[in-house]
Amino acid sequence: MPLAGKKILLGVCGSIAAYKSAWLIRLLVKKGADVKVIMTPAAHDFITPLTLATLSKHPVLTNFSKDETGQWNNHVELGLWADVMVIAPASANTLAKMAHGICDNLLLATYLSARCPVLFAPAMDLDMWQHPSTQSNLKKLVAAGNSLIEPTHGELASGLIGTGRMGEPDEILQSVESLFTTRTLAGKKALVTAGPTYEALDPVRFIGNHSTGKMGYALAEELLRQGAVVTLVSGPTHLAAPAGVTLVKVTSAEEMYLATQKHFSQSDIIVFSAAVADYKPAHKADQKIKKGQGSMHIELVKTNDIAAELGKQKKPGQLTVGFALETENEKINAQAKLKSKNFDLIVLNSLNDTGAGFGHDTNKVTLLTAAGSQEFNLKSKKEVAADIVTAIIEYAHA
Repeated sequence: MPLAGKKILLGVCGSIAAYKSAWLIRLLVKKGADVKVIMTPAAHDFITPLTLATLSKHPVLTNFSKDETGQWNNHVELGLWADVMVIAPASANTLAKMAHGICDNLLLATYLSARCPVLFAPAMDLDMWQHPSTQSNLKKLVAAGNSLIEPTHGELASGLIGTGRMGEPDEILQSVESLFTTRTLAGKKALVTAGPTYEALDPVRFIGNHSTGKMGYALAEELLRQGAVVTLVSGPTHLAAPAGVTLVKVTSAEEMYLATQKHFSQSDIIVFSAAVADYKPAHKADQKIKKGQGSMHIELVKTNDIAAELGKQKKPGQLTVGFALETENEKINAQAKLKSKNFDLIVLNSLNDTGAGFGHDTNKVTLLTAAGSQEFNLKSKKEVAADIVTAIIEYAHA
């Protein structure tokens, strides 16, 4: 385990997301890490030191002095002790102080003394996240060498919907693990397509599908974690691209084809995980189509088969991976696609499997190559991504 014996300093700030810190500590300790916790005074309003001390098996620190005898919590020693410092949740207030070198509590003093990598996971309401001051502070912190764990989109404590939710503990765990993981794909360039495509009927309507892009984004993150330089060509989603991934946003199948073609030739690993529309309207109306009295008939024409077209351009040394979402004769159809599109490996999803396919945080896949197949149990999409990337690495080194 990459975290076995690693010393991790966890900073907890005043945020409703502080409840996630308890679960994060549990995950880190389970991985064999030695965890010490520093809380800001405001964090005590959201979670008790007793909870975090019990889970970490260390006293939780907040103040510079331990007691009235003059003993103190040495922020310099804490900063030197840690192999990595993680601040989660990181409030807007603490981020601002970090960015400007303000040092008015033990957590900030330790941050300024730390010589180890520092990761921070912001948590705040969407307007605070979007405020120019916050965005300016984030740029300063990243420019100083700190690693941002992007907040996610969803329902916030205020009741609003938007970006500002702290990353989930398992996502933060992966970010920490990546610091100590052998980067097997270092020096490789990876290209991933993800999400749906929208094919316009008129300026307001489109033909699309239910893909969320979660599988493709998880693959991009795992390839990055293994050391690859990753370009992610994504159709419309609400997901934030993993920090360090180059994101190319597209809408239609034609836009995705052109963007993928642009990056294809210089990529070593190409993963076609997007749910690209097979057909598009033959004609797009310039104005909104008005509702008529009778039925409406739409002529559809085929879109470019991105994987098949680029598969013809495949060069020696390139490795291509496709996806097959099937409802019947699953393996037969997947094997046919493996051959017809010149894939090295294909990932089979069956909509007959509960918890697999579009809209879920889980997936159940079978990996097929020309030599055989391997079935996996239902797992989170992040775990599935790790299995797929492991298979890519094994295939490349076979």
